[in-house]
Amino acid sequence: MSEAPRIDPSALDPKLIESFVRKGIPLCGALGMKVIAVGRDVTMALPWREDLVGDPSSGVLHGGAVTALIDSVCGMAVFAAMKSLTPIATLDLRIDYLKPASAHKELYATAECYKLTRHIGFARARAYHPETPDDWVASCVGAFMIGSSDKLPLPRGEKVPTA
Repeated sequence: MSEAPRIDPSALDPKLIESFVRKGIPLCGALGMKVIAVGRDVTMALPWREDLVGDPSSGVLHGGAVTALIDSVCGMAVFAAMKSLTPIATLDLRIDYLKPASAHKELYATAECYKLTRHIGFARARAYHPETPDDWVASCVGAFMIGSSDKLPLPRGEKVPTA
């Protein structure tokens, strides 16, 4: 596999990264995920939408949508720590759901990559509503395989983003 392009994620506009995330990871685009901040920590958001509700009587987001947000933000944190667009894949993801997400409210998730080895990145995350960042909806730890493919995680025909 050839050397992955080097990038400084913190020097890139989060909206540029968001466009690549939405195009390169179709599920993120379908769910309408947003990139809020990229640096040592990465923060992404999942807007509340009626079609993402798991319990129509309460309006609470489906656990699968919450899981997709947490998995995505952890992966982005590993990318940010590697500072390269090396393909990764989720190996293990443990999520503790602490309470239901509030109905009709956007959900944020913030992650950090706390350990990076040659082959595995380890990340932890928390999901919360931006109005109450210390009242977590879920917490997570995950492990991600580095170099899972020969293909860069970019949509077909797209170039590596630059600052």
